[in-house]
Amino acid sequence: MRKGKRKPTDPGDNYRQVMAASTLNGESVRNDAGEDLGTVDEIMIDIPSGRVAYAVLSFGGVLGLGSKLFAVPWNALQVDEDEKCFVLNVDKATLDSAPGFDKNNWPDMADTTFRSQIFRHYGAEPYWEEEYPERKTLGGGGGL
Repeated sequence: MRKGKRKPTDPGDNYRQVMAASTLNGESVRNDAGEDLGTVDEIMIDIPSGRVAYAVLSFGGVLGLGSKLFAVPWNALQVDEDEKCFVLNVDKATLDSAPGFDKNNWPDMADTTFRSQIFRHYGAEPYWEEEYPERKTLGGGGGL
């Protein structure tokens, strides 16, 4: 990643509009200054809306041990296909002060107060406040 400001992507280049979520897991996340902020650990889907809700960012630790996890609003991330990474426009101090969690203690993103706090922290517009049709769900027997 280049230090300093990223160059704008050439508008004549064709980039993928649809990607498999599994191909994005493990991708690095950097900020505009080129600092490493961690990697994408998971991509979380809001089932009723069918939209990507947030990415789980893993930061710190060694070889995944002792790392802290963060719920980062999907709309706060940009894909940089030139550099093959995500860009989150925050400094490390902002990330350090974000509400985090560990792999055995995931947050309740159904808690509207908590998820609003997460989106405000990153300056992202809450996706659930945007007009978007809900998808039908079948059954009621729990998760997948």
